[in-house]
Amino acid sequence: MRTVQVELGDRSYPIYIGEGLLERAGELLTLHQISRKSKLLIVTDDHIAPDYLALLEDRLHAEGYQTASHIVQSGEASKSLRIYEEVMTTAIQAGLDRSSAVIALGGGVVGDLAGFVAASYMRGVDFVQIPTTILAHDSSVGGKVAVNHPLAKNMIGAFHQPKLVLYDLNTLLTLPPREVRSGLAEVVKHGLIWDEAFADWCGEHASELLGLNLPALGYALEKGCSIKAQVVSGDERENGQRAILNLGHTIGHALEAVGGYGTLLHGEAISIGMVGSAMLAASRGKSADILPRTKSLLEKFELPTAIPADWEEEAILSAMMHDKKFREDQMVFILPERIGQVSIVKDMTVAEVKDVLRRLREEKQHV
Repeated sequence: MRTVQVELGDRSYPIYIGEGLLERAGELLTLHQISRKSKLLIVTDDHIAPDYLALLEDRLHAEGYQTASHIVQSGEASKSLRIYEEVMTTAIQAGLDRSSAVIALGGGVVGDLAGFVAASYMRGVDFVQIPTTILAHDSSVGGKVAVNHPLAKNMIGAFHQPKLVLYDLNTLLTLPPREVRSGLAEVVKHGLIWDEAFADWCGEHASELLGLNLPALGYALEKGCSIKAQVVSGDERENGQRAILNLGHTIGHALEAVGGYGTLLHGEAISIGMVGSAMLAASRGKSADILPRTKSLLEKFELPTAIPADWEEEAILSAMMHDKKFREDQMVFILPERIGQVSIVKDMTVAEVKDVLRRLREEKQHV
């Protein structure tokens, strides 16, 4: 079992990564003082529940926990105020109290939704993340929880750190190939923002990662989680450095919104966004190899690097105007200085962004 510690003072917590950890869920929750006196609420989705909900409930009951559960439909559409209200209704009807905890069993959508429930139920109860996707190695760490508004992603949310993250690698073995590729986009992102050697390692081991080789995947997830933990530990509420984790997200979130949170998976949209950020870096005179290396790396993971040609630039730009990073005709972008290092640029003009959106629509996709 690999362990990564997120250092946040009295809100510090571990990330456990390994095979068969669902079997130890009750033991690990007890170790981290999740109360057995009050009922737990497990939030999961209809893809994950058939495979893992009964196992988790069984292991928790064996440790003396009482549980209730709420199953949502798989997909980004469940990150909505309507579904949030339904989960809150389940929590109230189940009799959760201030000593209860909410457990997220699933991917990033479930984690964000369940975390926002935990952050707001009785003004905050304990929260446990049990991610079951590769993508969730990013979203399950750092305490950002939210639901979407039809006009903008993650506009309604809070910071609420989990008590622990329990990452059972065996749950990744049933992921569809497209979900695997999407999740690996965020793994690659961590290398691009922080660690050139890790970015290169990802490219060299792309086939193993795509093939769900568990030793390779365990190492990659440990590295990705470690990088995010370092960034979050220095800036919990994104007042500064934490923003570097948003590489590719300004364009990516807009693409998700324009596609109705379903046409592009999160990692696919972020992949295109990272190519856009590399283009912007090149246009501002950064290292000439950033764009070809970024694009080549993402293509090794069979990820998209171009906007569909029939998508309108104005619609994408309009979605970007609702982004939290938009201010007075300028946008905040994370731009690579080189592979493994990025900077926060606060004066990106609308004209520069429009030009890159045009280039991304014209970009040739080689995957």
